[in-house]
Amino acid sequence: MSRTLTLNLALLAGIALAFALSLIAGKVWIPLDAWTAGDPRWPIIAELRLPRTLLAALVGAALGLSGAAMQGYLRNPLADPGLFGVSSGAALGAVISLYFGYVASPLLLPAFSLTGAGITMAILALLVGRSGSVIVFTLAGVILSSVAGSMTALAISLAPTPFATSQIVTWLMGALTDRSWDDVWLALPLLALGCVLLAFTGRTLDALTLGESAARSMGVDPLRLQLLIVIGVALCVGASVATAGIIGFVGLIVPHLVRPFVGNRPSAVLLPSALAGALLLLLADSLVRAVPTVSELRLGIAMSMLGGPFFLVLLLRMRRRLA
Repeated sequence: MSRTLTLNLALLAGIALAFALSLIAGKVWIPLDAWTAGDPRWPIIAELRLPRTLLAALVGAALGLSGAAMQGYLRNPLADPGLFGVSSGAALGAVISLYFGYVASPLLLPAFSLTGAGITMAILALLVGRSGSVIVFTLAGVILSSVAGSMTALAISLAPTPFATSQIVTWLMGALTDRSWDDVWLALPLLALGCVLLAFTGRTLDALTLGESAARSMGVDPLRLQLLIVIGVALCVGASVATAGIIGFVGLIVPHLVRPFVGNRPSAVLLPSALAGALLLLLADSLVRAVPTVSELRLGIAMSMLGGPFFLVLLLRMRRRLA
C-alpha cells in the first residue's frame, strides 16, 4: 500500500472520528444515547450541530485544496488563498451588505459575498490578460487584496450605527455559529464545483514544476490553467467566506503537514490537503465550542492563533535552509 493511500485512509478515519466529536462536543455535551429521533436533545444535533459540522468539513476541504493548488501554481510554499484577493473581495461584498442593512433575507449576505468574489475574479483576469505570467498574477492578487482590505476598513470606520460596526467586525472574525441547512445547501454546489475544477489542474501543475518554458513545450496552456485556478479558488474561497466569514491559514498549514508524507509533486498533495483541511477545521470548531468561555471563541481568531506561529516557524526553517 502506497504512503499516499495510507495517509488518505488515515485522514478519512480521522474525519469520521472528528465528525462524531463535533456532534457531541459543545457547551452542552450530548452523549451517544441521545442520537435518536425520540430524544428531546435530538433537534440540537439535527438542526444545529449536523449542518455546522458538515459546513466545517466542506469549508476546511475547500480551503485546504485551494491552498495546495495555489502553492503548486505559484511554486511558493508560503502561498495562501488570501493572496489572490478573492477572500478580501468576498469579505468586502459581505461588509457592504451589512453596512447598508441588506440582511433581511438570509440569502442576501452570501449573495453579496459571492458577488464580491466574482467581481474580484473578473478584475484579476482583466489585469493579467492573456500573458499567463505567474509574477503578474501574484502582483495583481496582492494589489486587489490591499484595495479590498482598505475599502473594508473604510466601511467599518464610516458605519452608520455602532450596531452595524459590531455586526461587521463580528462577521469578519469568522465563525460557524448558528449556521443552518440553508447555508449548507448554498455552499455545497459552489464548493463542489470549485474543488472539481482545482482537481483537474493536478497533472498540469506537475508539468509546471519544470518551469513555464518546459511546461509550454509539453503542451500546457498557461491561460487555461490560470482560468481553472482563478475560477476554482474564487468558488471555494468565495463560498467559504460567504457562509463562514474569513477563516485564514487553513490553506497554508495543511499542504505543509501532508507534503512530507506524499512528496513535492503538486498533484499528489491535492487530495490529502482537502482531507486534512476538513479534519483540521472539524477539530478546531469542536475546540472553540468546548472551551469554557463566557461566549464562544470565534473560529477565525482560533485559526489565526494557530496559523501565526506556524507561519513564523515555517519562515525560520526556510531562512535556515537558505543561509
